[in-house]
Amino acid sequence: MAYESRFRLDDFELYKQARDFRKRLYVLINSLPSNERFALADQMRRAAISISNNIAEGHGRWYYQQNIRFCRISRGSIEEVIDDLNICFDENHASEDQLNSLKENALQLIARINSYIAYLRKSKQGIPDEP
Repeated sequence: MAYESRFRLDDFELYKQARDFRKRLYVLINSLPSNERFALADQMRRAAISISNNIAEGHGRWYYQQNIRFCRISRGSIEEVIDDLNICFDENHASEDQLNSLKENALQLIARINSYIAYLRKSKQGIPDEP
């Protein structure tokens, strides 16, 4: 029987956005030159996986502080990917438009994580959501 819960990970908007970002990164990663296969590509792949993995792990913890901790790790992985995108730019591995689009997605994901962290902090303190 499939996992069923009121809080299904696949329905979690932040996680869905992280998955979409990872998929877009994989398009770039798979287009990198072969000489980057075991260096930059591998590093980018690990950071991209870390983003959605840590959101998923935090989601499964059900404890505010642990969830926030994993969100911070995910946010750090996004910053790492931004640096990798800068390397791709410096080494002419992709178009400026493609890299800028990915950076914009990364910044949007960071903003979403920051909002989620703020929500978790408010929830922990028992502050009700405004109508």
